[in-house]
Amino acid sequence: MEHAEGPLDRLRIIHWAQVQAGQEWIRTRGLSLQQAFVLSYLAEHPGAIQRDIAQATRTSAANVSGVLRGLQARNLVERRYEDGDERSKRVFATDAGVELIAGRDEAMAAVDESILAPLTKPERAAFRKLLGKITAGLPDPGDQNPPKES
Repeated sequence: MEHAEGPLDRLRIIHWAQVQAGQEWIRTRGLSLQQAFVLSYLAEHPGAIQRDIAQATRTSAANVSGVLRGLQARNLVERRYEDGDERSKRVFATDAGVELIAGRDEAMAAVDESILAPLTKPERAAFRKLLGKITAGLPDPGDQNPPKES
């Protein structure tokens, strides 16, 4: 039986192309997806504690600990004690870690540009407007604190 194409199947193709490009960008830097995410998080949130990283990555503290060990072994992150308290470690991306992930946003913008290249400016505007209308009522996966339903 042949699969009938639904209205969102083409969006899945676009998403797949974006994901593949992002994964390739990460692979060329010798990072796993989790390592890249943690480095990006630490570049934006220097001095985070492990619990915050676990919450942001939606994973366990034990998993984050393993990711941090791997990054620390490559001198991409460092852990520092806060005010001499050995129980309170803060995590920072090193200059080498920040440099390794630099340019990701620009690389992904270039991917988006290549995906949208067949569209004229008016078509892009219309596409953006339609996507805005479709997504207006959907939860944003990047929202760390979505509103609770009553």
